[in-house]
Amino acid sequence: NVYKHFFNKDGRLDVLNNISFEVQNNEIVTLVGPSGAGKSTILNLISGLINQDSGFIQTTKQFGYMFQKDNLFPWRTVYKNVVLGLEIKGKINAEDKKYVLSLLNKYGLKDFIDAYPSTLSGGMRQRVALIRTLALKPNLLLLDEPFSALDYITRLNLEDDVNNIIRKEQKSAIIVTHDISEAISMADRVIILSPRPAIIRKIVPICFDLENRTPMASRNAPEFKSYFNLIWKELNHDV
Repeated sequence: NVYKHFFNKDGRLDVLNNISFEVQNNEIVTLVGPSGAGKSTILNLISGLINQDSGFIQTTKQFGYMFQKDNLFPWRTVYKNVVLGLEIKGKINAEDKKYVLSLLNKYGLKDFIDAYPSTLSGGMRQRVALIRTLALKPNLLLLDEPFSALDYITRLNLEDDVNNIIRKEQKSAIIVTHDISEAISMADRVIILSPRPAIIRKIVPICFDLENRTPMASRNAPEFKSYFNLIWKELNHDV
C-alpha cells in the first residue's frame, strides 16, 4: 500500500497510488509502464534512497543497485572498479578478494582484470558493473534499465549474460525496462504499471515450456507472442 508524491513548480505530483507486490527468493520480476509512471521511483523507495509518503516496505538490507550507466571510474582497472563497493564499506579481506576473482573468472573477465574501462566494449562494461554489485553479496538486485544504452545486438547478448549470472548466483531481482520483449524474456513475473499516479494494472506470471530457458530461447517460444499481446494491451488500456 505504498503511496508517493513529489512537488514541482506546478505543485503536487502524485506518482504512486497504492502499490503492493512481493518478490520471492530467486525470482526475477520486471516492471513495465509508460514513461514517468514511477518505475525508477519504486527502485529508489526499495533501496531507501527516498522515502514513501505512506505504506510499508519490507526488504533485505543486502541489496545491490545497478543503474542505466555503468558508472565505472576510468582511472581504475576492472578489478579496482569491482572492489570499489567493498572499499567504501571498509571491509575487503582475503575471502572477499577470492570471491571477486572467482566472479571475474566465471563470467569471462579473467583476462581483463588489469584493463581500464576505455578498452572494454559496452557489454563488458555492464558485466563489470554487475559483478561490482554482486561483490557485496546482495540477496536482492535492483536493475534500472541496465541495457538501454547498448546497441541491439549487444543488448540481446547481455540479456542472456545477466540472466545467466542472476540465476547461477541464486539472486532475486527487480528489473525496470521499457522493452516489453525484454521484460517477458527475462522475468518470472511482469508487473504492469498504469500512467501516473501509477497503480498496478496487472501482474503476469511468465512460464515457458523450455528445458533450458534463456532470454533468447524465450523470445522464440510459441507462448511469447501471447504474453507480448497481453502486456501491450494492458499498457495501452488508456489510449
